[in-house]
Parts: sequence; structure tokens; C-alpha cells
Amino acid sequence: MSTRQSAILRHLSQKGLRIIDPRQTWVGDDVVLDRIHPTATLYPGVRLSGSRTLVGRNVVLGREGSVVAINSAFGSGTHVASGFLEDAVVHSDARIGANCHIRGGCLLEEQVKTGHAVGLKQTILMSFTTLGSLINFCDLLMAGGTSRWDHSEVGSGFIHFNFTPWGVHGGKATPSLFGDVVSGAFLRSKRIFLGGAGGVVGPRSIGYGSVVAAGQVVRKDVLARRMVLSPVVPFDREVAPPASDKIDDIRRRNIEYLAQLHSLRVWYHSVRLNRAANASEPLFESALVSESITNLDFCIAERSLHLSELLEENGHPPLTTEISSTPLPPSPLPVGRNCGASHLEWIESLSDEEAQLGRNWLESVAMIFRNSIR
Repeated sequence: MSTRQSAILRHLSQKGLRIIDPRQTWVGDDVVLDRIHPTATLYPGVRLSGSRTLVGRNVVLGREGSVVAINSAFGSGTHVASGFLEDAVVHSDARIGANCHIRGGCLLEEQVKTGHAVGLKQTILMSFTTLGSLINFCDLLMAGGTSRWDHSEVGSGFIHFNFTPWGVHGGKATPSLFGDVVSGAFLRSKRIFLGGAGGVVGPRSIGYGSVVAAGQVVRKDVLARRMVLSPVVPFDREVAPPASDKIDDIRRRNIEYLAQLHSLRVWYHSVRLNRAANASEPLFESALVSESITNLDFCIAERSLHLSELLEENGHPPLTTEISSTPLPPSPLPVGRNCGASHLEWIESLSDEEAQLGRNWLESVAMIFRNSIR
């Protein structure tokens, strides 16, 4: 171990950080040490690097194996059993199972849980969402449910298929919405259940309160409060690119996905960032929310890029927006109330009337984005 590394680990230990075995722990020179909370625990095999890295109060990393975390942020009370995370943000009291692979643009909110061997990229899981094991998600957002005991859930062995073979190099204009931001943010929506050993071919939408039976690949939208089991229909036909009306449908779905991401970004900036400034530990809470906004910006840019590539390849006008010049409505919510409460406690304290005002506000933000498309 280098002298520099020994000094870093010694400094963190003297502050109170629990390092089980310094010989098997590494903290990079680019990590801002004040962003590692002294109550956290690092088990053998933990490697931290990157200036974005944030380890909050009572975080536990690596209890079941090595954890490599690059530019990733962990809210208070989060546990990561083992795995690899890069450019990921995980909010408080989440539980990430062994052998995770969580990459750029991921945002996992409070009390999200995953089983083992879960791979995520550009995936947004809103509070309480629970994933089984052996799951691969990319380019989707999932919401639904009201608590740790009433939550949206995905069975083991589920895949979101986010690549199509059409175009010069294939395409990834395939984001899916399982629920949405406008209602999902207020934790008052019916939970969604996706049965295991199945998948969804994006871009698709699945409504609140729906149940997708195990062992199927969903190729059509699922309406709210429906139970679906779709038979496989065999076909054999010549390979051909999608028709113009199909491109129009993909464009519409991508615009709606982007509208929800913009609403979520405004939610984080106008509500969560303001509340974080008055939290018991504003440095950590504000940093966590800021890193969340950075990931949302990344997801918005990626979705816009892939949609523009699809449109240009198929002779459609590229995606252009004017939302940056459009004034957004202010939040009608009592952001300053219950300053000491956690985010989830604050959400629960909102009356039904206040939650409806909030939904109307976020929907107006989404509508401004939809109308900004040219």
C-alpha cells in the first residue's frame, strides 16, 4: 500500500469511518474525503474513486463481496452487498443485492430493493420499487405503490429489451414508462407487478395497478388495472424497416418519456433541492440531490440523441425543443414545512388536495415540454 493511500485511510479511520480491513480497501486520490460520512462501513474489497463519489450516514458497502464504486452517490442507510456501480445515484435506505452492475444515468430512490445479479443502465426506479434477481433494465422509468409494503415489483429473470435492428447501426429509441413521474412522485398510485421470466420490448407503457403474468414478452401497451397474458403469435416475413407511422409512434413515445424526465428534473430542483438545504445534514443531502439532477440531465441528453438519430435516418426532421426559453410554473407545494422530516415523511404529510396540486403542477411542466417540440 502506498504512503498516500495509507494516509487517506488513516484520515478516514480517525474521523470514525469503519474500515474492516485497510489492506483490502482503496479510496482514490480524486475522492473528496469530506463526502464520506464517518458513520459508514467499508468491508474488504471496497474501491471508491471519482470526485462525484458520496457515501452518506450509516452506508454499508461490500458485506457480501467487493464493491467498485466510481463517481457514485449513496444516501443514508443504503446497503450494497457487492458489485460494480459507475455514475449511479442511490437514495436513502436502499438495499442493493450481490453482484449488481449499475451504470451511467441510474437513479434509485428511497427504499428501492434489488436481488442479486441485477444490471441497470439509464434506469430510474422511484421509491419502494423492488426488483428480483437476474434482471436487466436499460432506458426505463418505473413507479407505483405507496410504501415499503405496497410497492411496484418485478419478478426474477425479467428483461427490458431496448435495442432494435433497424437503421444503419440499429437503434435505442426505446424507452419505456412503467407508471410515470407526475403521479408516481406522490406515492399514492396503485402498484405495478411484472411477473418473472419475461420481458418488455420497448418502447412501451404499463399503467398503474396492472399485472403482467410471468413467462411472457410484452409487445403492446398495458392499460391501468389490467391483468395481461399475451400468447406468442408466430410469423415469418421479409425483413423490412419500420413504416412511417411506426416512426411517428416511436417519436411520440420518446417525447412522452422525455416529458416525464423533465418533470422529474423540475421536481428535484424545485422541491428536493430546496428541502435538502434545510435537512439535518445539508451537505450530504444537497450533494445527493445535485448528483441526481446530473444523472437526469444525462438521461435527457441520451434519449434526445437516440431519438434524433432515428428520426434523421428515416428522413424525419430532427428533434428540436425550445423549453429552455419557456418560463416554468413555480411549485405550489409547502416545501418549507416539516424541515426536519425525511423526503418520504414529507410526502406522506401532504394532504390529498396538496398532492393533487402537485400533480397538476408536474403535468403542466410535462405539457410545456410536449408543446416545445418543433
